[in-house]
Amino acid sequence: MFYKLLIIARNTFIETLRQPVYAVIIALALFLFFMSPSVTMYTMDEDIKLLREIGLSTLVLAGLFIAIFSATGAVTEEIETKTITTVLSKPIGRPTFILGKFLGVTAAVVLAHYICTIAMIMAIRHGVLEAATDTHDWPVIATAAGIVFAALLLTAFLNYTYDWNFCATTVVLMAVFATFGMAFLSVIDKEWQFNPENNNLHAFDIYGSVLLLFAVIVLVALAIMFSTRLNVILTLGCCVGAFLLGLISDYVFGRFAESRLWAKIGQILVPNLQVFWISDAIYEGSSIEPRYLAISAVYTVLYTAGILLLAIGLFQRREVG
Repeated sequence: MFYKLLIIARNTFIETLRQPVYAVIIALALFLFFMSPSVTMYTMDEDIKLLREIGLSTLVLAGLFIAIFSATGAVTEEIETKTITTVLSKPIGRPTFILGKFLGVTAAVVLAHYICTIAMIMAIRHGVLEAATDTHDWPVIATAAGIVFAALLLTAFLNYTYDWNFCATTVVLMAVFATFGMAFLSVIDKEWQFNPENNNLHAFDIYGSVLLLFAVIVLVALAIMFSTRLNVILTLGCCVGAFLLGLISDYVFGRFAESRLWAKIGQILVPNLQVFWISDAIYEGSSIEPRYLAISAVYTVLYTAGILLLAIGLFQRREVG
């Protein structure tokens, strides 16, 4: 069973990376990160805070849409095209199929989130040019340009020579080159000097990204669950609705939970995405403790497990023949 689970997850991961929409969403997110220092330079005195919030917002939205389109491609399209009957005709149970699809989509989302996180950290390190005397962080600009150019150049060679898939190869190579680029920037300061202690990189941004990754994993589970019964459009609507409702869960349900049964049920069923959003910490100058990350991880695991069990239950009675 474990081997079959890994096979389904691996195939789902590869198929997701080959979808053009996957690469398009990542490209749009990277463009927004590139533009964010210019967009946030017109505020009065909270440019860097707004830059952080725009970066984190871009991260979670990119993860949301990748989760939706990847999940529908992995489950809904296979049901509608009847290709799922070929898989289920083999000795593969429906729970194994759902769990494998979830793991494959999650791996693809994690890869995209990793690339976008590095782009966000680069944008934050570059900062906002608040005054005329401020200068660009040329190591960041040169590194980012080098990552994109090297990934596209090597992908073009591999695609032409060995017929490797362009989208999947580009994304994987960007992740590899971005890792080396981040390692380079961690020891080089704005003046091209070896200065690891003054690299302008902050653990706060990494913690914020990890929290949003937890939120995106919850959204992947929801997208898989909705995909077992709904088409692409309805899955998109339900996921966006759950996302928006999750952001205001405390306001809609939390304040009535002590006295109203419907609010208590809603608080349990709807994911509280405010747990993963650190906007208040950004503007109040608060820090994120590792203990909070651990608590959020436990909440993510429990909620995701519950959603996947519900998805398996819904899929067990789904007619796919």
